[in-house]
Amino acid sequence: MTDEEFEEFYSHSVKRLVGQVYLMTGDLHEAQDVVQEAFVRAWSRRARLRREAGPEAWIRTVAWRLAVSRWRRRGRAAAAWRVRSGGLPGSAPPPDAETVALVAALRRLPERQRRVAVLHYVCDLGVDQVAAETGLAAGTVKTHLFRARAALRDQLAFQEQAGSRPCPVPVHAGGPGRPAGRPGPLSP
Repeated sequence: MTDEEFEEFYSHSVKRLVGQVYLMTGDLHEAQDVVQEAFVRAWSRRARLRREAGPEAWIRTVAWRLAVSRWRRRGRAAAAWRVRSGGLPGSAPPPDAETVALVAALRRLPERQRRVAVLHYVCDLGVDQVAAETGLAAGTVKTHLFRARAALRDQLAFQEQAGSRPCPVPVHAGGPGRPAGRPGPLSP
């Protein structure tokens, strides 16, 4: 991939990738940081990245691994903080009102279900592609998708009955084949 092709790839995919990683992590700032770091790492490998080989999947996988590494580091730091001071540092405020229902529902899912659901529904990856990206068997991916759909349906229906307004997928999270700004299949 030439410098110009990489710049074009970056400009066309960065918002979509941040949106996808945000839905997987539930933290917009974290998603922005890890996607940016993944692009920095991809820059040094740009000669080996080819559009046919799926550079978005490479960026998404690297960003996910960076987020997991950061969570582990934070967990160790929080444990050390508890030991030293007997308490935890303050947590970040919840997302804006228009995305709180979907993100809250996604956060309640187990990590694998959440990741598989976002990759399948938001990133528009097929079951086999999700299996390849996550290292899970295709049957396991299908099981996680089934369970995630059921849990999200129940959670979003409960929130709607309780008076909370479910929200659409953020504008920047449109996947391939779905124009940005249109709600994805996770939206009620």
